[in-house]
Amino acid sequence: MVRGRYIDATYCVLIAILVVATTVSSDDITPIPADDSKVSNWFQTNVKPWRSRKGTLDPALEAAEAKSRIIIVSKDGKGEFKTVTDAINSVPLNNKQRVIIKIGPGVYTEKIQIERTKHFITFLGDPKATPTLAFGGTAHEYGTLASASVAIEPNYFMAVNIIFKNTAPGPNSKKPGAQAVALRVSGDKAAFYNCKMLGFQDTLCDDRGHHFYKNCYIEGTVDFIFGRGRSLYLESHINVVNNKGLTFITAQAKENKSENWGYSFVQCKITG
Repeated sequence: MVRGRYIDATYCVLIAILVVATTVSSDDITPIPADDSKVSNWFQTNVKPWRSRKGTLDPALEAAEAKSRIIIVSKDGKGEFKTVTDAINSVPLNNKQRVIIKIGPGVYTEKIQIERTKHFITFLGDPKATPTLAFGGTAHEYGTLASASVAIEPNYFMAVNIIFKNTAPGPNSKKPGAQAVALRVSGDKAAFYNCKMLGFQDTLCDDRGHHFYKNCYIEGTVDFIFGRGRSLYLESHINVVNNKGLTFITAQAKENKSENWGYSFVQCKITG
């Protein structure tokens, strides 16, 4: 059933980004505890479905969530569309309604970009048959930012149970411009739950805006989380692949103390 626990999860994740991105100003919103053992309880206490937080959230968000639209994408033709791009094209510009694009299993080889005013879009997959959004663009062909397999420009985007992948081969010293982005997030107040971002160099362009990642898996070789985002990574797994020596996971673009962006990793696992 579409309106089941997976869609309920999307509402919880979106509320999470609003909680962690907002200055603490009420008794029911408390900072993340320094004690790791208390983080899970903090999340359960503070992150509630949007319906229980009515009157405390962004009015535009509340209006958008009041009446959602569901679009089904399926490679076998049983949905409204066979491609994610066609589903996105059906969403109007200046969108003010939550649109849940439920993506069926399989690999969707598409270069996907959501236009800046198509706000309130959700990509929703099945955790037991997670869809993969893949493309093989590189910096040599498109430029680093434009190489993204999936580029998110609007605000209030969500993804639940989705794999974002750049299929380009790993960079080497003999092939310049091989950086390849799997996911670029340039809109504000975006949230990701149980997603994977797969690539090599420059896998995730956490470009700008407030972003929240929970229970995600992100892998790459070097500088594979980069940008000017102001983001929280909670209980996620960061994995370095093909590492033959010292490497850098993040390349945050912050240059001085006056800039208010940065990445926070809370209760995350780092392997390599």
